[in-house]
Amino acid sequence: MSTTGDAYPTKRTLILTATVLGSSLAFIDGAVVHVALADMQRSLGASVGELQWISNSYMLCLGALLLLGGAMGDRLGRRRVFIGGVALFAVASVACAAATTPTALIFARAVQGVGAAFLVPNSLAILSAAHPREERGRAIGAWSGFAAVATAGGPVLGGWLVDALGWPAVFWINPPIAVLTILLAVFYLPESRDTGARGSMDIMGAVLAVAGLGLISWALIALGETGAADPLVSVAAVVGLAMLALFVRVEARCGAPLMPLGLFRSRDFTAANLLTLLLYGALGAAVFLFPFALIRLHGYSATEAGAAFLPFPLTLFLLARWGGGLIDRYGPRPPLVAGPLVAAVGLALIAWPITGTPYWSTFLPGVLVLGAGMAVCIPPLTTSVMNAVDDRHAGVASAVNNAASRVAGLLAVAAVGPVLMGVFFTQLEPMLATLPLDDATRAALLANPSALATLNPPDLPPAIAEAVIAAARDALIQAFRVATFVLAGLAVASAVVAAIAYGPREPRAARLIPPE
Repeated sequence: MSTTGDAYPTKRTLILTATVLGSSLAFIDGAVVHVALADMQRSLGASVGELQWISNSYMLCLGALLLLGGAMGDRLGRRRVFIGGVALFAVASVACAAATTPTALIFARAVQGVGAAFLVPNSLAILSAAHPREERGRAIGAWSGFAAVATAGGPVLGGWLVDALGWPAVFWINPPIAVLTILLAVFYLPESRDTGARGSMDIMGAVLAVAGLGLISWALIALGETGAADPLVSVAAVVGLAMLALFVRVEARCGAPLMPLGLFRSRDFTAANLLTLLLYGALGAAVFLFPFALIRLHGYSATEAGAAFLPFPLTLFLLARWGGGLIDRYGPRPPLVAGPLVAAVGLALIAWPITGTPYWSTFLPGVLVLGAGMAVCIPPLTTSVMNAVDDRHAGVASAVNNAASRVAGLLAVAAVGPVLMGVFFTQLEPMLATLPLDDATRAALLANPSALATLNPPDLPPAIAEAVIAAARDALIQAFRVATFVLAGLAVASAVVAAIAYGPREPRAARLIPPE
C-alpha cells in the first residue's frame, strides 16, 4: 500500500532518472566520439582537419548556444525545451550513424550540439525546480555523480562498440535512450519557467557567437592544413574576431543578454573564467589527441584507448570532495596555482612515452597525475566563480563559466592542428631525405603532409612505402609530443593567472562588485 507521502519520492526518482538519462546523452557522446575518430578516419577517408571538425562542430554549437538554451527554457518552459533538445539530439544521432562522408557527419554533429545545448541546462533546472531547497543538494549531487559515471564509462563503452560494430554504433545507442527519456519527461516531468524573466531572447547574440567562434575555429584548422599563405584563412580570422567584437557590443546593449558583461566587473569572476579558458583548453585538446594517438601511433584498440583514460575521471571523482575543501582551508590561491601545475606535470608525462612501451609504466602515471591536478583545482575554481558574484546571479555565472569551458575546448582543439601539422612537417622533411626517393616523389609527399599524416601508404613500391609510413609515424609521435607539451604550457599559464589574480589584496567583501 502506498501513501501520498511515498508518491512524492517515487515521482522525484523518476524526475531524476529522466534528467540523468537526458543529460547523459550529451556527456557520453562528448566522451565516446574521440575513441571513434581513428575508425572514422579509416572508414570515411577523413583528413586531420575534418576529424577536428567532427569534434568541434559539436562543441561549437553546444558551447555557443548553451546560454540560449537555458534562456529558452526559462521563457518557453523547461520541460518543453528539454524534450525538444532530446528529440533533436536523437534525430541528429541517426544522421551521424548514417553519414557516408566527413561533411555529412560534421553537419549532423553540429545539430547534435544544438540539441545538447537545449537539453543540458534545462535538465538541471528541471531537477532544481522539482525539489525543495533542503533536498536539492542531494538531488544535484546524484545528478553530478551519474554524469561523472557516464563520462568515465563512455569511452570504454564507445571503444568496445567501435571494435565490435564500427564507429556508427556509438551513435545508434542514443535513440533508445532518447525515446525512454522523452516518455519519462512527458508523463512525469513538471513544467516550470521563470515567471520573472524579462526582455526578448538574445537571438542576435547567439548567432554572432556561433558565427564568430566558427570562423575562428575554421581559420585555425585551415591553418594546419593549408598554411598561412591562403588568404581565406586571414579573412576568416579577421571576420570572426569582428563578429565576436560585435557580440560584445550587442551584449552591452541587450536587455536580456546571454552573457551579462556586468559580471566581469568582478576581478575574481574575470580571473576565474580566464583560468577556465586556459586550463580547460589544455584538457579539451588533450582528450582529443590522447585516444587518437594511442590508436594510430601506439597500436591500441579503441576499447583499450577508451579504458586508458578511465583513471582520469575516477581520480577526479575520488579526490573532488577533498579538493572542494581546500578553498575553505587555504583560500583560492594555493589550489588554483598548485592544481594547474600538477596537471601540467601530468600532461608532460603523457607526452613522453614512445612506441612499444607498456601503458602501466608510461601513460598511466601521467593520466593519474593529470586527474589529481584537476581534482585540486576544479572544485575551488567552481566555488570561486560562485563566490565572485551576488547570489542572485549564481545561475547565470555558472552558465557563463560552463560555456567558457566548452569554448575553451573548441578553440584548443582547433589550434592544436597547426601545431601538430607544423611539427609533423618539420620532422618529416629530414626523415624523407634519408630514404631512397627521387626528388619528384619526395616533393609530392611533402606537398601534401596532411594526407601522409593519415598513415595510408602512398603509391610506392612496398618496401619504400613501408619506410615512408614508418618515417611518418615517427614524425607524428614527435608532433604529438610537442603539441602535448604546448598544452602543458597552457596549464602553467593558468597557474600564473591564479597567482597574479588571487594575490594579497583587500578583503573580498570590499571588492565584490555586484553586476548591473
